[in-house]
Order: sequence, then structure tokens, then C-alpha cells
Amino acid sequence: MKQFKDISTLIFDFGGVLIRLDLAQCIQNIKALGVHGVEKYLSNFGQSDFFLKFEKGEIGVTEFRNEIRKLSDLTLSDDQIDKAWCSFLCEIPNEKIELLEKLRKQYRILLLSNTNPLHIEVSAAGEFAKRGKTIQDYFDKCYLSYEMKMTKPNEDIFLALLDDAQVTPGECLFLDDGEKNIEVAERLGIQTYLVDPNEHLDFLLTAIKPTF
Repeated sequence: MKQFKDISTLIFDFGGVLIRLDLAQCIQNIKALGVHGVEKYLSNFGQSDFFLKFEKGEIGVTEFRNEIRKLSDLTLSDDQIDKAWCSFLCEIPNEKIELLEKLRKQYRILLLSNTNPLHIEVSAAGEFAKRGKTIQDYFDKCYLSYEMKMTKPNEDIFLALLDDAQVTPGECLFLDDGEKNIEVAERLGIQTYLVDPNEHLDFLLTAIKPTF
């Protein structure tokens, strides 16, 4: 089992690490809105075209919905678009929630996610609300691509987090399901772990050695 030493801060990706993703279902639901060829813009590890602009905060929710409408010959409501897009994110397993609660007693917990307002304010918020909580109850701070105007795997988003959190790379453990994101973090001196989406991650409770 891999060991991580002198850790003060855990940096979690969201989709595919904490919350389960269903890209196939999302694509199917968007196609049902009369939108075709959408799969060329989407993957579990990154988006392109106006989907990427949405994640970078270059367009807002209204503009995103209108871009979807341009690709369809149907009359679509905001709610139809939002539901189809938010079906990309599913549930957060209870064991992941329990793990975060345990880890936060000993470490600073940060979220670093390529995401967008709908996925955070609808999908993520709904998952935490089921437990009577908000996302802020589980993370000391959330670093979200659309707010920061930058995305992984670019170095600038990692450097911005390190600077804002006032933490050195070597005392951070970054967990992500994207190989490119992991590679960039490692180049910066951050300790990393490439996550399989089906992992419970309970090994973290014994594999991490904190700073003292």
C-alpha cells in the first residue's frame, strides 16, 4: 500500500472521486432534447467548446442553455436542459461522506474541481442537502474552475490553490481520477494518488502520515 508522509492538506477532485459520474446517461438525456453529436464535446476527464467555456466561467448559465438550444430543433425549457445536464452527476456514496468527516478531524480538506454552476448548485448541493448539510460542511475551501477562470490540468490552477491556501506542495496529497491532472500535480511536487472511481478510499485513514 502506498504511504504518504508529512501531509497537512488533502486536495480532492469531485467528479469520479467523490461523486459518481454517468456520462452515458447524460449524453442520452441531452440527445433526447434533440441535440446530436454532443458526445464529441464531453468526457469524464474534460470538456470542449462551449462546455469548456462554461467550466472556465467564460459563459454563464443563461449562455450555456442557449448554446444547447442552438443544437436542437426543439423548444427547450430551462428545466429540461438543467435536468439533462445535471444527470452527469449521480450520488455521493455514504462511505465517501463518512471518510471526509473522519479525515477532516485531522487534515485540512480542499476541493479542486473542473465544474460549473449547475453541477455545483444543483447536483452537488442536492446531494449534500440530503444529509442536511452543505458543501462547506465538508471542505475548508472549494476551488472551482468556473470561479477561478482556469481549469485542470493547467499548472496555473494548482499554483493558485497553493498560493491561496498558503501551503507547500510537498505537504499536500492530491486525489484525482485524471492521469493528466495527476502528472501536472506531481511535476509541481505535490504528492498524488490516481483514483479508480470504484474505490472506497478507506485506505487513506491509515496510509497518510500527518505533519507535526
